Amino acid sequence: MTKTMNNSNNSSNTPFAEIIESCLDHVTAQCWQWDNFPTFGSLVQIESNEQIIFGCVTGIQTGSMDPLRYPFPYQKTEAELYAEQPQIFEFLKTTFKVQILGYQDKNNTKKIFYLLPPKPCKIHAFVNTSSPEIQTLFFHKFDFLNLLFAFAHQIPNIDELLLVMIQQLSHQNLLSPQKLDLFCQKFSLLIGNDYRRLKLIFQRIEENNNP
Repeated sequence: MTKTMNNSNNSSNTPFAEIIESCLDHVTAQCWQWDNFPTFGSLVQIESNEQIIFGCVTGIQTGSMDPLRYPFPYQKTEAELYAEQPQIFEFLKTTFKVQILGYQDKNNTKKIFYLLPPKPCKIHAFVNTSSPEIQTLFFHKFDFLNLLFAFAHQIPNIDELLLVMIQQLSHQNLLSPQKLDLFCQKFSLLIGNDYRRLKLIFQRIEENNNP
């Protein structure tokens, strides 16, 4: 029943969540439907103030919206629970965290600034999927990695996030050998040429992207 979103297949830029917590470098959003949420590492966008703000999903959590009601193990499948006790799903919510990676000015959508926006996102601003065209523009270069590593202490495991992002770009045909080489060069600089870490992530990239 869970409807995990796939941004690469959604070109309609459809809102699906809104901001419930906001600061300059990251936001927390709540999905309008608990079972319709973005994938880890996917690119989303938020229209707020005079900017279109971009970020990647760094964490997802589902739980009860009522502190007095907790999910209970019924030993039944999701389909059985929907048929027998659909009301238990009415108290669920899904929230996710977005690391801000850049923005566009609404009057100049051809250029992306890989910087923190001048103002934080507004509370209740809508979160949209990013179209394939936007993703192609955003991932044209890897300057967003500077911001990602600047706030690496807020991300549980940045290497896992990067592996997922690289895998998604590969599936969307946005990762040529030349672009992968650029990513590797940038990653190496940001980790201070840590040979062991570099070797491990390269091995995993090859394993995940080979059939």
